[in-house]
Amino acid sequence: MKRASTPADDPRAVRDEREGIDRSRRLTLIDRLRAVSDWIAEILPRPLDPVRSIKVKLAILMLCAGGIAFGFFRIKIGWLPPKTTLAAVGIALVTSQFLAHGITRPLREMTAAAKRMAHGDYTRRVRATSRDEVGQLAEAFNQMAADLAAADQQRRDLIANVSHELRTPITALNAVLENLVDGVSEPDPKTLRTALAQTERLSLLVSELLDLSSIEAGAFPLDRESLDLAPLLAEVVAEADVAAAALGRGVRFTTDVQPSTVTVFADRARLHQVLLNLLDNAARHGPAGGEVRVSARRQSGKLVIEVSDDGPGIPPAERARVFDRFTRGGRTAGGGTGLGLAISRWIVDLHGGTIAVADPGSRIRVVLPGH
Repeated sequence: MKRASTPADDPRAVRDEREGIDRSRRLTLIDRLRAVSDWIAEILPRPLDPVRSIKVKLAILMLCAGGIAFGFFRIKIGWLPPKTTLAAVGIALVTSQFLAHGITRPLREMTAAAKRMAHGDYTRRVRATSRDEVGQLAEAFNQMAADLAAADQQRRDLIANVSHELRTPITALNAVLENLVDGVSEPDPKTLRTALAQTERLSLLVSELLDLSSIEAGAFPLDRESLDLAPLLAEVVAEADVAAAALGRGVRFTTDVQPSTVTVFADRARLHQVLLNLLDNAARHGPAGGEVRVSARRQSGKLVIEVSDDGPGIPPAERARVFDRFTRGGRTAGGGTGLGLAISRWIVDLHGGTIAVADPGSRIRVVLPGH
């Protein structure tokens, strides 16, 4: 009976296996030699780093290399051309190679770091000790790497946050629909309102994500006009009052516009969006049954709008972060998408104004240009 052949019996398979092992060993040896070379390069001095111009460095390099070589042979041996000349050239080349190491090392480091960035690794940095153009390039490269790392982290956070925000209403809506299909719940108005609330939350999240995307892409034009602020505030407060009642917050809204005829040059729809976001934020995070106060006044030629509530306020350490995407300042009660304040900041910035948390921490102040 003929014995079945095995890979060990095939000469070609054996040869290929040996070649694979040899190739792996060579690559390992090359990696080790490269690591040793990098280590040696790290500990070698870079004496020309304090020089601020690479042209001056090259001039110093040539002068030093030639001077050292010719001086050594002139003193020790005397002038014996052509042997002295050849030896001097050899020493000059060695000296220039030593001095040039410090000049070209940052470029090699940037090449290695750029290759890592191409594979998504933004942690590599270049040692920027030189003061010349190469040193400035290394500093700019390190800043670019840090910016790319921050952008990549923001992208990861955005994906995680959007996934979480989408999953919550989808899960709730799925549960309601499953109960209806299985006959556990009746399609009464209460159950349908629950399903409607989740779809509205999804719609709001998608709308705010689209707004945020348009703003960051620069495709967010403003249709500015002169507006009477008091009627606009009354309209926003009425809308916020309905939303707060639907949440069962029992919040009271009060307005104070001084003077009552104050006007603002702004995009009506976007300013309405900012004010509604601020009132909704105050109603959600303030105490139930509390009061939300809205005031507007002229100050130093600018329009100052403040929204405050009776809540404990935002801690100073978190005030700068509440205007970031998906940040709620540690206050998660009441829900919300975590995008309202981020969008409000962008809209106010587009109007040339500022928005910030003011003391005692439960007050948000918007300052818009007077004209």
